Amino acid sequence: MGKGSLVVVLLLLLSACAPIQHEMILGTERLKPSQRPVWPSLPETPRYEYIGELRGVTNFRISGDESLKTTRSWVYWLAGIDVDTGFDPERNLNLQRPVSGCVDRNGRMLVTDMGHLAVFMFDPIKGEFAIWRNALPGQPFLSPVGIAAGSDDEVFVADSELGLVARLDAQGKPVGVIGRGELKRPTGLAWNAEKRILYVADTAADQIRLYDREGKLLEIVGKGGDKDGEFNSPTHLAFARNQLYIADTLNARIQIMDEEGNFIRTLGKRGRMMGDMSRPKGVAVDGEGNIYVVESFYDHVLIFNRDGQFLMPIGGTGRRIGEFYLPNGVWLDLAGRVYVADMFNGRVIILQFLGGDG
Repeated sequence: MGKGSLVVVLLLLLSACAPIQHEMILGTERLKPSQRPVWPSLPETPRYEYIGELRGVTNFRISGDESLKTTRSWVYWLAGIDVDTGFDPERNLNLQRPVSGCVDRNGRMLVTDMGHLAVFMFDPIKGEFAIWRNALPGQPFLSPVGIAAGSDDEVFVADSELGLVARLDAQGKPVGVIGRGELKRPTGLAWNAEKRILYVADTAADQIRLYDREGKLLEIVGKGGDKDGEFNSPTHLAFARNQLYIADTLNARIQIMDEEGNFIRTLGKRGRMMGDMSRPKGVAVDGEGNIYVVESFYDHVLIFNRDGQFLMPIGGTGRRIGEFYLPNGVWLDLAGRVYVADMFNGRVIILQFLGGDG
């Protein structure tokens, strides 16, 4: 029996005796809370704490029976499999250009990636990891941008090149399509669970389109311009507290509307002072009404209170913790964690909101 055949046999025996189980890590497990970066820095009262980042397969490590680790490590080494993760290191299963994301009701973290042209699925509860590559049966994603978790464990993904929104089931399998033949360049998505409305930012058309779950067009909001209710290349969306938040990117502002698309107010203005906007992209709202805006041109996340008062920035250009390089999307989960797609650093930074006003 040759080496290759022996390795295969040993792998099969290992799998039969103890199926591989993984646990998800964020990279800060060995740090005490006092060692994690916070914002603002001491002696001010911290409002945000760095708790880790998403990278891809390197967020997972093998867990399970300690008695099998030595044998498993030896067999994996022979087979060229990463001893810590149990994955093939040659497959390049880490994020390259993360754009946006969401966290579904089951706690799964979903991230669109323009480098892989795919959706990355991280399940910290089950210790599972997957990459979803198809927008339609037989049709890979060409430019996955916005993503939203719908009802019934469905996932919506906007593909700007295909000009449609893909509807995926809980396993990432394509089950439907929205807006094909109607959308010019869809980017941002937001889901209104109560009214079961999907909001789609059509960047090239300077519009927001409202669809039902099956893809029926309900309403078209806005047109090109710089007046209230008009848009210039809208990109990212967020729906929270019965309001729709729209990154009106080339108008350098956030527009806030009600759930039917009626204008309420704007947030931000064009300028060069900290707190002003130049190229706002990602937008999100936490449980206390604080509003997060990714200022992509200056590599910051800007934080405002519910009344639109600027509170503080996080960021700056770079690769260190708390710095960004062309960030894009921002989103939150029910635990108050803030996720930032640090696109050209190939990672998603995770911060914990500690409470208080910003």
